[in-house]
Amino acid sequence: MGLLVDGAWQEDVSRTTNGRFIRPTTAYHNAVTADSTSYFPAEAGRYHLYISLACPWAHRTLIFRSLKKLDGVISLSVTAPLYGKTGWEFDPAQGGTLDAANDRKTLAEIYLITDPHYTGRVSVPVLWDKKRRTIVNNESSEIIRMLNSAFEAFTDVHTDYYPEALRDEIDRINDVVYPTVNNGVYRAGFATSQEAYEDAARGIFSTLDQLEELLSRQRYLAGKAITEADWRLFTTLVRFDAVYYSHFKCNLRRIVDYPNLWNYLRDLYQMPGIAATVSLDHIKRHYYGSQLKVNPTGIVPIGPLIDFTAPHDRGRFA
Repeated sequence: MGLLVDGAWQEDVSRTTNGRFIRPTTAYHNAVTADSTSYFPAEAGRYHLYISLACPWAHRTLIFRSLKKLDGVISLSVTAPLYGKTGWEFDPAQGGTLDAANDRKTLAEIYLITDPHYTGRVSVPVLWDKKRRTIVNNESSEIIRMLNSAFEAFTDVHTDYYPEALRDEIDRINDVVYPTVNNGVYRAGFATSQEAYEDAARGIFSTLDQLEELLSRQRYLAGKAITEADWRLFTTLVRFDAVYYSHFKCNLRRIVDYPNLWNYLRDLYQMPGIAATVSLDHIKRHYYGSQLKVNPTGIVPIGPLIDFTAPHDRGRFA
């Protein structure tokens, strides 16, 4: 994977320091708000979401778009699962879509519309403003909060996944799960030293063990209600056994080996609208077929067989 430097595509440079993977920071942090006088006011049909079905960070935003029933409010383009010469591409022949907002062939071109001299990674998700023709935000944790609250006037779903009473607990959970699990699998998979890999991998399972114990006592991470914290964890868990276990060498245990986490994962997957956001085909083709420094042959495995639709036992906490 390369990046843009002063608007020109450049082949990949090291993303590790002392063998440890360092995640690049995102560049755009503007906010869509419910205030009609703001620079980016919430409006139906004004905003467009660029995602990859393979990417867990982008997956978060697709989930919130579905949960809040914003399909008719915020339009969507999906990249092909395999990287092209300049990263993410729009190619229906590979299972993606066309760029419905700007009619471009690559996501890099969207970044360059915003800033012809952009320097940085060309990442998903991207929230695009059709009216101002610019990227609003490319940080998933911020986009999901906009989708959660800014578009209330345009949907009949008013469930709050970041309620005031639970914000401290949600933030506390996110602060543990993000570095050790969400980003931890990447820190393990992209590590270039044994020490860095083991440190990351052991951290993953230390947190999963803690979550397994927590979920033996309550249905969801913050208690009785599903919150943002659950959906942020979900996108990693749903990829874990198919990709991270083998491709990223996170193979101490599988999610199916954790009784509570495995039932919890199926509980979330079976929520209305969620299954349609999950594409194991895109996920496996992207990781195994595009991340050639980790999997040089590009061969995509045929398994494992995972039944997310099997009955779960989480109703016992009702």
